[in-house]
Amino acid sequence: MSLKQLLKRARPAPFLLVLSAPSGGGKTTVCGLLLKRLPWLKRCVTATTRAPRPGERNGRDYWFLSEAEFKRRVAEGGFFEYAQVHGNYYGTPAREVGAALRQGKSLVLVIDVQGGAAVKGRRKDSVLVFLAPPSMAELRRRLARRGTDAPAAMRRRLREAARECAAGAQYDYLIINDDLDETVEDLAQVCLVARRRLVH
Repeated sequence: MSLKQLLKRARPAPFLLVLSAPSGGGKTTVCGLLLKRLPWLKRCVTATTRAPRPGERNGRDYWFLSEAEFKRRVAEGGFFEYAQVHGNYYGTPAREVGAALRQGKSLVLVIDVQGGAAVKGRRKDSVLVFLAPPSMAELRRRLARRGTDAPAAMRRRLREAARECAAGAQYDYLIINDDLDETVEDLAQVCLVARRRLVH
């Protein structure tokens, strides 16, 4: 293979970055800072049946759908992956994923571990990163500080966090989200390496 052919194969390759963490683990905050750091990345806006939280906007944070509309799209094959989490449905729009990859653009999917496994099953070249809290006590403090859950819902989220952390052990990379600046820097380095993989 000539150098010219090698350089052609070494062009930045589009990829799917899956970013998962337990509820309250900071994935939304980390993703926002990562996108400012790496403007060639784009976040894929996922759909959900849960109600918007204060300050969230339809089409920016999530696509907020009724359960009936969500299930209709599932039946039509409208999601690249979907799962039921904490009693609500979440899904990644297939059209957005397909369009980005065809255009050579990389996407960040901020989804749960069920969705991460589904993405890896469909795209072996996807990059899965799990953000872990430094401790369960710290995760409990973050959820309490967020103040969006009733006590029963918070207990459910903490129980679910143990299962999510166990599934996160199957991811490609693990980053402890203790220091926000260091977390974003570590994640950016993962993305830069992934972008330079050879296209085969």
